[in-house]
Amino acid sequence: MKDESKGGSWLVKGGGDLHDVPVPASLRFILASASPRRTELLREAGLPHSVEVAAVTEHEDPSTDPRVMVLHNARLKALAVARKFPAALVLGADTTVALGDSALNKPADLAESRAMLRRLSGREHTVHTGVCLVSLERGLQEAADITAWVRFKVLSEDDITRYQALVNTLDKAGAYGIQEGREIIIEDYQRPISTIMGLPVEYVTQRLEALGLREVLQA
Repeated sequence: MKDESKGGSWLVKGGGDLHDVPVPASLRFILASASPRRTELLREAGLPHSVEVAAVTEHEDPSTDPRVMVLHNARLKALAVARKFPAALVLGADTTVALGDSALNKPADLAESRAMLRRLSGREHTVHTGVCLVSLERGLQEAADITAWVRFKVLSEDDITRYQALVNTLDKAGAYGIQEGREIIIEDYQRPISTIMGLPVEYVTQRLEALGLREVLQA
């Protein structure tokens, strides 16, 4: 695996220079994720797409460098779907929360969720989202780790209990989601909010425009 450091990316081109490949009249755009938050972000950005869930086993070892983890998983999802639809452009994404170099993935139960929220209390941490775009027919494969910081309020046990009653913390990395109940737990965060929600849609749009593909996408 390539050394995927912060902000790292790669571009693989096959059959000549990517810029020599004619822009198609239309290009199917597929999100390789079941996340309703990601598809909503794409919809709000005006990016037509369909959804194909990648049948893969994600790497979630908390001892792994969070940057490497999210890039690996994003690429894994995108390639799995791209192999089924080689003519399409496929977007894979993966998000985790990192406190220092330790990844805080989805908690196994409410006790672990509470422990994670205690660890984050009063501290600043990083949200990593790996983004991968793949089109096998066009010889395109690129990925990047997009990050944002989040600073938590100092949380009391009652704050944590109230938050757990409001939000399903078990399906969220770091045991929290910024789109729900953030007034309880979050003091401040880096904009734009989309990276923290799981898909840096501004970055995705920028890359699609740079590749000349933004206007030809279809679901």
